[in-house]
Amino acid sequence: MPSPTAVPVTAPFAAVVVAIARAPSERVAAGAALVVLEAMKMEHEVLAETDGVLIDVAVAVGDAVEEGQLLLTLEPGATGAAYTADLPEQQGGEEREDLRAVRERHEIGLDAARVEAVARRHEHGRRTARENLAELLDDGTFVEYGPLLFAAQERRRSREELIARTPADGLVGGLGEVAGRPCVAMSYDYTVLAGTQGMRNHLKKDRLFEIAERRRLPVVLFAEGGGGRPGDVDMPIVAGLDCRAFALFASLSGLVPLVGIASGYCFAGNAALLGCCDVVIATEDSSIGMGGPAMIEGGGLGVHHAADVGPIDVQYANGVVDLRAADEREAVSYAKRYLSYFRGPSEPGPAADQQLLRELIPEQRKRVYDVRAVVETLFDDDSVLELRGGFAPGMMTALARLDGRPIGVVANDPTHLGGAIDADGADKAARFLQLCDAFSLPILFLCDTPGFMVGPAAERTATVRHLSRLFLAGANLTVPTGTIVLRKGYGLGAQAMAGGGFKVPLFTVAWPTAEFGAMGLEGAVRLGMRRELEAIEDPQEREQLFQETVAAAYERGRGINMAAYGEIDDVIDPADSRRWIATLLDGTTGEWWRHAGKKRPHIDAW
Repeated sequence: MPSPTAVPVTAPFAAVVVAIARAPSERVAAGAALVVLEAMKMEHEVLAETDGVLIDVAVAVGDAVEEGQLLLTLEPGATGAAYTADLPEQQGGEEREDLRAVRERHEIGLDAARVEAVARRHEHGRRTARENLAELLDDGTFVEYGPLLFAAQERRRSREELIARTPADGLVGGLGEVAGRPCVAMSYDYTVLAGTQGMRNHLKKDRLFEIAERRRLPVVLFAEGGGGRPGDVDMPIVAGLDCRAFALFASLSGLVPLVGIASGYCFAGNAALLGCCDVVIATEDSSIGMGGPAMIEGGGLGVHHAADVGPIDVQYANGVVDLRAADEREAVSYAKRYLSYFRGPSEPGPAADQQLLRELIPEQRKRVYDVRAVVETLFDDDSVLELRGGFAPGMMTALARLDGRPIGVVANDPTHLGGAIDADGADKAARFLQLCDAFSLPILFLCDTPGFMVGPAAERTATVRHLSRLFLAGANLTVPTGTIVLRKGYGLGAQAMAGGGFKVPLFTVAWPTAEFGAMGLEGAVRLGMRRELEAIEDPQEREQLFQETVAAAYERGRGINMAAYGEIDDVIDPADSRRWIATLLDGTTGEWWRHAGKKRPHIDAW
């Protein structure tokens, strides 16, 4: 018979006895395991609630017990021994086997474990995917997704080889922070199957793109690689045209900032993702194309070296590349700088002496000048980032800051075609307007144009359609705009540099050097006074009348006269320009994440 002080130990739930940890008469300490029960495929320890001696065991291994059924009886009393857990102990600080396996598997994919692959990369003057991501992201902020993936090629290679040679399936990606703000960052790994798009790394991209959409996070994509990978034979596919990555990434356009970086070779699917980005940054050794050498040769289009498919000189001049970087280090620096304009206001910075603006445009009305010097002087020091500088030289598009607040700038460059807007310039400006509008950046137009480019050669470039894009984009902006006419403001081109007309912006002002007209004044005089001029037989007399009429037209079109008739808001001292520009800006400038969803369906790739 158990003593009056004996303590019964009962089953806490219905289960099967799989182990009895103590024998009768054995001393136990509080917290020691007595019986192990199994329920729903899980083992549960029944622990002693007090020190004592085991005096009776009522069950055997294999018994099915009900909740409350007696398991054993314990006689309370001091055991004289401290309790240590019955679970396996870590002897001498040894690492658990399961944890060691996880750690070692992760380390396989790190640069330190891939000495030969990393060395080859460095021999070519290139950095690894992880090195680029480490420089882009703030220290200690990278959380990697899918590092244990490997290529879907187990029907061709052993799992051990694939784990060692195809870590992360050739795409390193996850979440991190850039200057304290979260973003999604990913890089194809050219040391893994030439940075090709594997079936599993497609799924990883899908996952990260969906997270970017759900959390409204910018995306930075290092796009180097050779496109689709035909060697992934484990996946039951025919053509794989139902992959979701391209649609998911393209659907982010206009919702979050998208930054693409290309170094080395970037072809096919990799290039398609790159082309969806808001801004494309490419290094001097890059070659970008919608098909690589194998695809080109397979299409019967000849044999070409990869470096000759889409070199930087071609892609920068044709507008594919927005920012041209010397190397990957500078490319990362550009990416960080670009993203900085989409984080809202920053600390106000110093600016140049604004009185310098008074002398940057010559009084001689036909003398060219450097519009970039105007922009650099007008805005905060070192705050101007020109985009697409190699394309459409007659139109400048740039991001800048005024007192720390970001703004978009569109300016005519009189050194090219006298500032006339051609088809390429219209495309460049219209697309930039979309970018600024999507992410809540106010826009300043700096107008100096004789109008749209005309003539048979211009019409062969489809100017009617391309130039109209400026009107369509400008008339549908949701952000504040302002126009400063630096010198020439003529015809439809000048209206396009004001969002469609001089009453569209919140302000349209001019510098003292400005002149205006419904069209080029010489042409207007020849057209409007044709009969009078033709009626004068003496060529010198005819030319004299022409010049006098043109001079009168210029006098009538001076900025002061335009302001006197209310067609512009004022003629101002150039040194006072920043005060006007400040009216476009407020404390939420560039805080695109504050508005719900997209402001426009997408940002045109072109």
